[in-house]
Amino acid sequence: MKAKGDRPAVLMDVAVRAGVSAMTVSRVLNAPDRVRAETRARVMAAVRELDYRPNQAARQLVTGRSGVLGVVSIDTTLYGPASTLYYIEQAARRAGFNVSIASLPSLSRRSMEEGIQRLRAQAVDGVIIVAPHESAADGLRHLPPEMPVVAVDAGDDIPVPVAKVDQQAGARRVTRHLLSLGHETVWHVAGPADWLDANGRIEGWRGVLEAAGREVPEVLRGDWSARSGYRLGRRLGDNPDVTAVFVANDQMALGVLRALREAGRRVPEDVSVAGFDDIPESAYFWPPLTTVRQDFGEVGRHAFHLLLDFMAGHEPEPRRLVEPELVVRESTGARPS
Repeated sequence: MKAKGDRPAVLMDVAVRAGVSAMTVSRVLNAPDRVRAETRARVMAAVRELDYRPNQAARQLVTGRSGVLGVVSIDTTLYGPASTLYYIEQAARRAGFNVSIASLPSLSRRSMEEGIQRLRAQAVDGVIIVAPHESAADGLRHLPPEMPVVAVDAGDDIPVPVAKVDQQAGARRVTRHLLSLGHETVWHVAGPADWLDANGRIEGWRGVLEAAGREVPEVLRGDWSARSGYRLGRRLGDNPDVTAVFVANDQMALGVLRALREAGRRVPEDVSVAGFDDIPESAYFWPPLTTVRQDFGEVGRHAFHLLLDFMAGHEPEPRRLVEPELVVRESTGARPS
């Protein structure tokens, strides 16, 4: 719906529609944390109804801010990073910010510096870096000191606030689940060595096996793809001692399921298989996949609010961990007798 005469809506139109003052509308758009949630929701509803577009140049003159946040991410379509990026953008837009994205081929120090310089040229108010690689640590230690920066999925030894899923906790839960079904040990198909998430899942898996006094099998490294899961699944299918497999993501688990089927190993009657991520297709694998659900929406919201605190001059929390959830389906069952 447009303002009268189909002209573009102005701030006063939003104020009239929401039943508040123009000053309140300005506060909602520029400092949303200073406005009650109920009023904020009413104003944002009027913004959507009227398709109101704030004048960014005027906003910057008044607030000293551009109303634009930057996001640096690797150039990937993998489910985890892509979902995190989507939810960061949604959280920012709901609060009235625009988002500028710098997609990088890698997260080396040089590449990250170039990405941040591109965003600084757009006068962004702050930056969120999606940094799931070990190689990102050097770049995160050499950021511009005046730029508010928050990282997602980064390591624990960097000097910026971090929001991430507790990967070790998820791996522990799924490994304990498989041991509770009577399996003597659990094999692991891991992600690439440079991925922090992959290494966190290995640590959680190995810690449970060692604490239970169980054999720790060789780690099998994949590349997150169903193809690599299939290749490693063929090795597992040829080993009669394998009765339980924890796979570091659901796409690789799909490949493992096919390889086991081709080897004549039934799931879960002969081998139990569990994944990680809970991609939308996991419930429709055959059999439906037991997996660990990551709340990427919560990670995105935490990252955005950490950045807001930083931009407002508050001392943000150093870490916000999101607890994952074990989702049990038909691909896991009791150890064969």
